[in-house]
Amino acid sequence: MFKKAFIGLFVIVFAWVLWPAAIDSVVYQPPKDTGMAGIFAPNEKLDRAEVMPLTSGHGPEDTAVDNQGRIYGGLQDGRIIRINSKGLNQETFATIEGGRPLGMHFDAAGQLIVADAYKGLLSFDEQGAMTVLATGHAGVPFAFTNDIDIASDGVIYFTDASDRFNQSQYRLDLLEGRGHGRFLKYDPATQETTLLMDDIHFANGVALSENEDFALVNETARYRIFRYWLKGDNAGLSEIFIDELPGFPDGISANRKGVFWLALPSPRNPLMDTLHPKPFLKNLISKLPPTMQPSAIRRGVVVALDESGEILDVLQDSDGGHVYMVTSVQQVGDKIYMGSLEAPQIARIKTKY
Repeated sequence: MFKKAFIGLFVIVFAWVLWPAAIDSVVYQPPKDTGMAGIFAPNEKLDRAEVMPLTSGHGPEDTAVDNQGRIYGGLQDGRIIRINSKGLNQETFATIEGGRPLGMHFDAAGQLIVADAYKGLLSFDEQGAMTVLATGHAGVPFAFTNDIDIASDGVIYFTDASDRFNQSQYRLDLLEGRGHGRFLKYDPATQETTLLMDDIHFANGVALSENEDFALVNETARYRIFRYWLKGDNAGLSEIFIDELPGFPDGISANRKGVFWLALPSPRNPLMDTLHPKPFLKNLISKLPPTMQPSAIRRGVVVALDESGEILDVLQDSDGGHVYMVTSVQQVGDKIYMGSLEAPQIARIKTKY
């Protein structure tokens, strides 16, 4: 009996190893992880944050605030909710059937521009009516429209995290280690979409500088941020803005006064770094259920940077008991608003910047 069970188990494991993987991994040698030390040393600055629990749903990955102080957030179930300025009276502003709203900003006309992971670049009027702006570029559909920022001339800068894996498969994109991400812009005046950068390893947050002469683009799977020049002698060129971050850079925003706000939803995962130089093992791991694959480490981390890449401040909830998995930070007035891919809440805290 034991022999038959052993043979049966061996056959199952052998078949699992031979079964085609969902990814085709490549070797990546991550930079040494210096950990949460130095300026990133644990602190409890986010313990003072005001938390606004959601009455239903979870995962307000990004937030936006309108000219009446009302707070918007996009949830995992496809809804965009609206909460009054006091953090009360949650209501549904719009529902994206089969969608997952991520990055969002209001444009100068009061339209809510949303990057939906599945539906592309969208616009919502004051009544919540939806207009589709763009769903692909050069014949390649957006598989994972991610984050946006809007210039003073109305041009929308945004990312497609991956043209192969969708939002529910984000772990696969991180494991595979190939550059499926793109950075693009959409001009509402011409309704044209233009590719600015490609071959990005999980393209994520986007933020424009104070003078709109450059944009920052987060490369989540490589723990770094690019600077893409929009104006001047270097227009059209990109360079590394900050590298070797101790966590996964997700959303980034600008207060347009010289300060960028960066969300690190998780410190670097040691298992992920160990796997990266070993494509065969990464392919095997990709066959496991998502709950058994490397995942985020519970912690709340927000970073303030200036336009030269110097870190000004790091705000943390070191055990993630109050604020955790922060995926976006938006400054409105003297407060920053923090969204989360998983938490059932929106948080905010005053800032001196």
